[in-house]
Amino acid sequence: MATRGAVYPCRHIVRAARPTPFVARRTISYTPIRRAQETEEKPEEPPKEQRRSALSSIRDFFLGGSKPTKKPQLAKPAPVQREGTLSSDSIFADETTTTPATAQERRPDAQAEEVEPLEQRVRDRMAPIIDPRPEARKRWERKMIVRAVRKRGRLTKREMVMATEREALVKSHWFKTSVKKLVPLARQIAGKNIDDAILQMQFSKKKAAKDVLEHLKHAKNVAIVKYGMGLGHVQRDPSEPLPKPQTVILKNGEKRVIREPTAIYIAQAWVNRGPYDYDYDHRAMGRINVLRPPHTGLSVLLKEERTLIREWQEREAKALRQRKQQLWTQLPDRKIYGQNQYYSW
Repeated sequence: MATRGAVYPCRHIVRAARPTPFVARRTISYTPIRRAQETEEKPEEPPKEQRRSALSSIRDFFLGGSKPTKKPQLAKPAPVQREGTLSSDSIFADETTTTPATAQERRPDAQAEEVEPLEQRVRDRMAPIIDPRPEARKRWERKMIVRAVRKRGRLTKREMVMATEREALVKSHWFKTSVKKLVPLARQIAGKNIDDAILQMQFSKKKAAKDVLEHLKHAKNVAIVKYGMGLGHVQRDPSEPLPKPQTVILKNGEKRVIREPTAIYIAQAWVNRGPYDYDYDHRAMGRINVLRPPHTGLSVLLKEERTLIREWQEREAKALRQRKQQLWTQLPDRKIYGQNQYYSW
């Protein structure tokens, strides 16, 4: 070091004259500390478009320079959607107000907009929303008409059942229990009247019975309000006589007396496996076991007891046909064709 300082004595003089500690010019990384200590004013750097190398200048001179690109601009905001109005006979109109609120009253911050009355609306403007695919709609209507003509207006058995009988499928939220614990309760309520199933869940000692009880009450309300099930005794005229009790035999051989055909019963009940949650079991010595508690859901299919009557009648008719087929007859019970008064050989 002494030799290098003697050869280049000016370095020590320059370092001592500097007010800030010395930092090497050529460093691997340009740290922000050196940038903060620099006090000399730097000349303003030209913009990136003007900072071009000599090779780029020569290339632009012979081949022509590239035009500066424009900055991308933001897209224009979407136009504000216009709000419609309701007709005077609409069930959704507010009964308390005689005139519907204007756009300015509904949105005081927005600008007032002119709303077209219902009578002056143009159907072509509403077509993209009301009828987005007119050709597909026409094909579907033609298909339905052709199907009705081919069947001569007759409905299939499934269509007849859907038109005359009602059903409601209600799914529950996820219960914090396992499939093994919920399946016995689902088997217990399957096939029973909805009121009998609710009564059984009220006196059940199972922990999950409380959740099942709340779900059955909710399912009963949905079936009554949304699908109009179980209202035969309410909608029936008081002058009409009460329906006669009818005894049917279920698939499992159990006999049931049906006094009200519109009563609700649980046709099917099954369990749905849900997601697994995370929980922790704190043990001794600071150890923690990760638990995966399962979640399970319950689905019930509610029907009216008139469905039990129809199914019992169909089973009885099928058994009668089978008994008739097993009867012995001397000649086959079918029509004879090709009768001729002469022998054919």
